[in-house]
Amino acid sequence: MLFRTTKEIGDWGERLAARFLRRRGYRIKAMNYRSGKYEIDLVAEGWRDIAFVEVKTRSYHRKDWMTAPPPGMAVREEKQRFTRAAAQRYLFENPTHKQPRMDVIEIFLEKVPEGTRPRVLAIHHFKAAY
Repeated sequence: MLFRTTKEIGDWGERLAARFLRRRGYRIKAMNYRSGKYEIDLVAEGWRDIAFVEVKTRSYHRKDWMTAPPPGMAVREEKQRFTRAAAQRYLFENPTHKQPRMDVIEIFLEKVPEGTRPRVLAIHHFKAAY
């Protein structure tokens, strides 16, 4: 898979995050849920809870990825407000008894030569991140 834009990398990261969650027993209820100008990357349902997940994917040189700023740092206060608003709308449209929470999944990719598929260095899942 060749990536030409950061959007393509981000979309791939969201698919990786969805697979990561499915393998841990979550059911993906929505991808790229939109409510007006607000968006949530993934809505994932567990046995007791429903997670509204912001996915951040970044590419790093292998030698730098452990010391570079993590992708999750990009989920700043404004983004948190926007995803909370979208989550409230989602819950209004899709009532549930499950406990809602706001998660962040960071995906670290290795920068590789053009034409080569990036390798996943790490995936971190922060439950109830904000």
